[in-house]
Amino acid sequence: MTTSPARTPRVAICGRPNVGKSTLFNRLAGKRIALVADEPGVTRDRKEAWGELAGVKVQLIDTAGLEEAPPDTLPGRMRASTGTAVDEADLVLFVFDARAGLLPEDRHFAAWLRRTGKPVIVVANKAEGRGGSNAALEAYALGLGEPVPVSAEHNEGVSDLIDRIIEALPESGAAEDEDGERPMHLAIVGRPNAGKSTLMNRLLGEQRVITGPEPGLTRDAIAAELTDATGRRYRLFDTAGLRRRARVEAGLEKLSTSSTIEALKFADTVVLAIDAHEGLHDQDFTIARLIEREGRACVIALTKWDLVEDRDRTRRAILERLEHSLSQMKGITLVPLSGETGEGVRKLLPAVREADRIWNTRVTTASLNRWFEGALERFPPPLVEGRRLKLRYITQVKARPPSFAVFGTRAELTPDSYQRYLVNSLREKFGLDGAPIRLALRGTKNPYADE
Repeated sequence: MTTSPARTPRVAICGRPNVGKSTLFNRLAGKRIALVADEPGVTRDRKEAWGELAGVKVQLIDTAGLEEAPPDTLPGRMRASTGTAVDEADLVLFVFDARAGLLPEDRHFAAWLRRTGKPVIVVANKAEGRGGSNAALEAYALGLGEPVPVSAEHNEGVSDLIDRIIEALPESGAAEDEDGERPMHLAIVGRPNAGKSTLMNRLLGEQRVITGPEPGLTRDAIAAELTDATGRRYRLFDTAGLRRRARVEAGLEKLSTSSTIEALKFADTVVLAIDAHEGLHDQDFTIARLIEREGRACVIALTKWDLVEDRDRTRRAILERLEHSLSQMKGITLVPLSGETGEGVRKLLPAVREADRIWNTRVTTASLNRWFEGALERFPPPLVEGRRLKLRYITQVKARPPSFAVFGTRAELTPDSYQRYLVNSLREKFGLDGAPIRLALRGTKNPYADE
């Protein structure tokens, strides 16, 4: 598996914590993508987005705040992730807080950037008004050229910054035309510390997302491009862990939760990561029902499989609970794997492609109604209010997910139990395992009902 070989120029945004990097990232991308809050350390993983600056397409990279720390600590891992982003960038925007002025940390990291040899533009953010512009001038002392005063929050000076970016981009970095095929949007969701980020890093073949024993490291939905061995393209989204609503604290965690749910809504297929070592929790089912409610294709990844001792027993127990508590997604595929060791990971994307194929299934009306006649003969519709329902025909109204409409006299009164029979029979007949199925009942008016 390799990341897609786009030649769009890459622009990395770096600097100390809380200098406004994510606000500038959102401003250049033209929409709110990265979480923004008035506290340091909100961004932990580098986040990427396409942006079009004066007609030139670029790939923007938001990074964690630069801090000096040992490599095995969380700030140290964040620093290493930022270093990787700088290494891969064609241009670096070094952001400092013009209101606070240059701090020793700014000078230290500016010296580090000079040693990398990368083209750098110094951005004096929060430079609202004349005072901010004057404060920006002291950045000449960094030896990285003329600073650009901006206020990303108020959109002041951003057009001047864009002009500087266009001038500094290498000519060889002109964006290539895309092949026109839309990548599959694949979101990885689950409870905190379920191994989502480790799995994403394993799929990408690089330390793209910060991982560690601390739960809740991922705060924002992190996107990355991937092309698998078959040539299928994906846009992967690693998301923040979803906890029970009662345990979600105010402020930043609410933003993380909303970002995860937003990523899920825009996904085609979802990988639900379940910690096999811990077993199923009620929150796993809550997340699965959210996926079903949004109508997404889904594959369950049983993560941390390398830590499971009795594998047969664990798998049987999980399957039994899923069959009992997740009947609306009956037949969903389970992939036991370990993001840490790589065991079983190669089976995940084939399972995702198959789930996506089922999610896109269309069945001809003729085939549906041949099945429908047989289903009605095997188990005729029940009596409702002393009269038997007359269900006449069925048609598929859309795919993604497979959605069907049944028409007949008083069809809207069909009991839930009979609807479940029809859905289960549909699933078995047309191979719709694991996909959420929508069934609408449409009654036809009896012209003699009021006489």
